[in-house]
Amino acid sequence: MHNEQAANAERAHWLGVMSRSQVGELEALASALVSGIEFERLRTPHVGLVMVRGRAGGTGTVFNLGEMTVARASVRLPNGTVGHGYAQGRNQRQAEMAAVIDALLQQDDRRHDILTAVIEPLRKKAEARRLEKSRRAAATRVEFFTVARGEDPE
Repeated sequence: MHNEQAANAERAHWLGVMSRSQVGELEALASALVSGIEFERLRTPHVGLVMVRGRAGGTGTVFNLGEMTVARASVRLPNGTVGHGYAQGRNQRQAEMAAVIDALLQQDDRRHDILTAVIEPLRKKAEARRLEKSRRAAATRVEFFTVARGEDPE
């Protein structure tokens, strides 16, 4: 049971990294890898909406923030491995490519190479974007302070 949970967590990680990648990043890193792979479309790429949830103050009560557009696809490799892919926005090609990569990552003999060549660079790019966004936000931060006025209580 523990190994299954760890495998599910690892899979959720790589699916999340691919789904949050920017347009063109996944294709640039993985197009050569995916180009020769045969697969059957179980769910043709299509676009829909998902509810985005937020937390008050980042840690508080969960609330529905709004909807966002997502593309998704599902594929099956000739050996029977099924992969699912999601992409923010309307990029159906990216969703299908993510589905093929998800299926390939479930195969032990390919996992390490794909994690190293595709997932880790995507994760690093996402982290760099996050840090840059934080840096820009910090540059506009305003510090407020109060000064005790020492009035006489007469």
